[in-house]
Amino acid sequence: MRLLDKVSIITGAANGIGFATAEKFAAEGAVVVVVDLNMGAVDKAVEALRATRPHGEIVGYTVDVTQRPQVDAMVADLVKRFGRIDVLVNNAGITRDARLIKMTEDQFDQVIEVNLKAVFQCAQAVAGIMIEQGSGVILNASSVVGLYGNFGQTNYAASKFGVIGFVKTWARELGPKGVRCNAVCPGFIETHILDTVPETVLAQMREHVPLKRLGQPREIANVYAFLASDEASYINGAAIEVSGGMTV
Repeated sequence: MRLLDKVSIITGAANGIGFATAEKFAAEGAVVVVVDLNMGAVDKAVEALRATRPHGEIVGYTVDVTQRPQVDAMVADLVKRFGRIDVLVNNAGITRDARLIKMTEDQFDQVIEVNLKAVFQCAQAVAGIMIEQGSGVILNASSVVGLYGNFGQTNYAASKFGVIGFVKTWARELGPKGVRCNAVCPGFIETHILDTVPETVLAQMREHVPLKRLGQPREIANVYAFLASDEASYINGAAIEVSGGMTV
């Protein structure tokens, strides 16, 4: 088990890529901390994870990651309970798409608040603990949009470019303290977000990918698990694209 007993916080973990990551971390022996906004969804996710790993340590927290007091309270409780924090996966994120000339200030602010500022807040909340223990891993969810931009996603692209900038900076600041920081940049991934997308559009998305299919959440989770493990001990400050080659 590559993540045995590593205390691992995963935000936005109640569904999609976040839940798949929680599943993978649990399978690799981690102490999994499920963090999401909806209490019912958190409870359901924790129950599902415990069913697959009945003897593992799975805990859930209902936290609005944009609210620093809630983040700090969760981190303090985890340290009191487990004595350490080994991994933070900043997975929580939202979209509020519109073309530049149509985007409202509220749409822009919401995405930046969740996708960028909350990532900063969560990382800052755990960084001191990781420095003190001399080890830790911070992983940020970016996107291929954070590498190349995308039509109608000014706010989302800015946030996903930004979290790459975070890890490039944190890798320099925290690397000497034993803390590694990396970003993962998924392409088209088959999650519930695509449920309302017409099949004709999905077919076009698949055609755009050299592998001729959409990615699965578990394929992103596998990368997070690798980066969190000691097998990735010399990977720091990287932004790893996982897109089936869509940008080749």
